[in-house]
Amino acid sequence: MPKPGHLQHRPLAARSGRRECGPAGGGALVGARHWLRQAGEIRVSTRKRRGRGDGTVCRRSRQDLRGASGAMIRNGHGAASAAGLKGPGDQRIVRVWCDGCYDMVHYGHSNQLRQARAMGDYLIVGVHTDEEIAKHKGPPVFTQEERYKMVQAIKWVDEVVPAAPYVTTLETLDKHNCDFCVHGNDITLTVDGRDTYEEVKQAGRYRECKRTQGVSTTDLVGRMLLVTKAHHSSQEMSSEYREYADSFGKPPHPTPAGDTLSSEVSSQCPGGQSPWTGVSQFLQTSQKIIQFASGKEPQPGETVIYVAGAFDLFHIGHVDFLQEVHKLAKRPYVIAGLHFDQEVNRYKGKNYPIMNLHERTLSVLACRYVSEVVIGAPYSVTAELLNHFKVDLVCHGKTEIVPDRDGSDPYQEPKRRGIFYQIDSGSDLTTDLIVQRIIKNRLEYEARNQKKEAKELAFLEATKQQEAPPGGEID
Repeated sequence: MPKPGHLQHRPLAARSGRRECGPAGGGALVGARHWLRQAGEIRVSTRKRRGRGDGTVCRRSRQDLRGASGAMIRNGHGAASAAGLKGPGDQRIVRVWCDGCYDMVHYGHSNQLRQARAMGDYLIVGVHTDEEIAKHKGPPVFTQEERYKMVQAIKWVDEVVPAAPYVTTLETLDKHNCDFCVHGNDITLTVDGRDTYEEVKQAGRYRECKRTQGVSTTDLVGRMLLVTKAHHSSQEMSSEYREYADSFGKPPHPTPAGDTLSSEVSSQCPGGQSPWTGVSQFLQTSQKIIQFASGKEPQPGETVIYVAGAFDLFHIGHVDFLQEVHKLAKRPYVIAGLHFDQEVNRYKGKNYPIMNLHERTLSVLACRYVSEVVIGAPYSVTAELLNHFKVDLVCHGKTEIVPDRDGSDPYQEPKRRGIFYQIDSGSDLTTDLIVQRIIKNRLEYEARNQKKEAKELAFLEATKQQEAPPGGEID
């Protein structure tokens, strides 16, 4: 049996793949031709941050990005050079800046970064520190190191800047040679209620993209705290969950000054609820899957590696595992099989999965180490599946392998063929541990949401008052 890192590459029939780019959603679409360019490298450098002592801009080195074979990990969407030029005779590349907390990274974050990347040629993402987030919003669920690594794993990201300032300034954009910054069509406020993008908006260096409906950290935390299966694909939202989702961490809604909301704001925010810190229904579409998928099939010389699981609340433990799997071959093509919600609930119990199959599909597709996703994969890895995808290698982590319904080993066939490997990613983070973090700090997260929404409602009220005619009332 071949050793990992020295796999025999069975020739595969050449197949043609295609990429499709969906609408960027808001803002100008600049340089959309990048979808057709050859995949490029993630650029690397380390330099001192001005005014921050010995703090550094931490970007992964080329050595860190290489797998066991030394192959460069590419982002799969056609990255441009960080040097500022597309190539001989070409125009300067468009560099785009995004920033945020990126706490409990989900497909909504990934979709924002996808849209931002479609507006330019090179995407730089700044991630705030734990200290800054705690000051302006409340305690984050994940540590800053975990959040940095999660953002690095999103395939549309070319570069990550740790310890990015919470308020986005022209100085930040100029420092990183960015043309403009991109944010969703929601509002981000400082601890004193100021728009964090006010300066770049006034300078005309701000673009907006569409916020992804149906997912938010608020919603995900609510699912964890309520032992309900209402979020699964085949079930309606229960009245208990709906009531909780509509009031998570929120008492009645006076403004911070104790005043009630104006009728205009109340009508815009039913129930006195912010339009940004709420819960809405996620509707999966084929177009959304196309936007997230690479559209590439295995090519001759690539090693097809199959992994399977729930990949629920896609987190750093999953990323570490997939990264190690990716290192096993010089030219890997990783296929992730996602189990149906009911199957996951069978072997995980409680209210798992927290994210339904459609949501988990987008989360995994956004990962740079995954080439393809099987939506609703069989629990047992059968001979039919292995033959259909021409699988060279099957991998599983160190988590327990639960027998199939009939008591059989789900990896019996790949073990018989001698192509099964267990991978130790070195990470002990699991979905269970994430849920435990949330439950342990439930009151803090509820207070965080309450604080966040109060600021948003006060901002809406102030905006409406400014837009009111002098001496008159808002119609």
